Formats: sequence, C-alpha cells, structure tokens
Amino acid sequence: MIRQRPETTHLPWMGMRFLLLFSRQGRLRLQKWFTPMAERERKKIIRDMTTMVLARQPRCCNFLDWKDLKITYKRYASLYFCLAIERQDNELLALEIIHRYVELLDKYFGNVCELDIIFNFEKAYFILDEFLMGGEIQETSKQTVNRSIEASDMLQETLEEYMSKPAF
Repeated sequence: MIRQRPETTHLPWMGMRFLLLFSRQGRLRLQKWFTPMAERERKKIIRDMTTMVLARQPRCCNFLDWKDLKITYKRYASLYFCLAIERQDNELLALEIIHRYVELLDKYFGNVCELDIIFNFEKAYFILDEFLMGGEIQETSKQTVNRSIEASDMLQETLEEYMSKPAF
C-alpha cells in the first residue's frame, strides 16, 4: 500500500511590498523591498513613512491606509517596524509577521536593540531573508530559522579559522 503525503497547510499569500525599520529620530536602520522600485521613489516612500508613523500618537492603532496599500507598524523600544501590504490583506497577520521577526532578532541578539541592528545589519538582513523571501513567508518555524542561523554562524567561524591558519 502506497502512503500519500498529507497536505501541508499554507498561510494565505500576502502581498508585501516593503519592510522598513527606523528609529524614533527617523533614521532608517533597515529596508527590504519586495517589489522593484526606482531609488527616487524609495526615498520618497521612506520619507513619507517616517513622517506619518512618527507623527502618530502612541495610543493610535497600528494600521494606516496609504495610497493603494495598508501600512502596519509596531514600535519596539526605540525602533519602528513598518510593513506595507496590499489593501485586501490581513493587517493582523502583518502585525504577527513583524512580531515574529522581532522574536527572531531577540533570540539571536538576546533582547535586540537599535545598536544590534546598526552594528550587525548583515545578520539582521540574513535573519529576515531566512524568514521572508520575495514578500512571502518562507519559514514559519522559529526553531528552523534559528537552526539555519546557527549553521551559518558555525560555517562562518570555521571559514575564519581556516583562513587564519598559515599556508605552508
């Protein structure tokens, strides 16, 4: 008897456009664009997002309508995480995506802060790429993402050890 694989459950497709991390002072710390866009348009969007989000009162909801998109943002310590999604997409799922990314950063850095992002931005991008790819969730399991990050760190350490040995 041939056993068939059970159907896996998939999260609904979500049309993410971009993810921005910026400080309370409006300084951009990380940006990820999931759709191609001219540099001039990106700069305008970054300026618009930082202005709109920073101008909002702390007790306001974390969702904004902007042009043909929904903006979901969340403040963690001194950083704002801002995710743009399609108008028909679920804002709460977008908020969960932001929270999951923060949890992954916390796990790696141990209570992540703005300085961790500034001085280790390549790791922050790597963690994001392990979690999201092309505007879609690549991996939902925190344990799987963490194992991938640990494996990458081990490979990097091994490579650095190998390169530091003299070649006779």
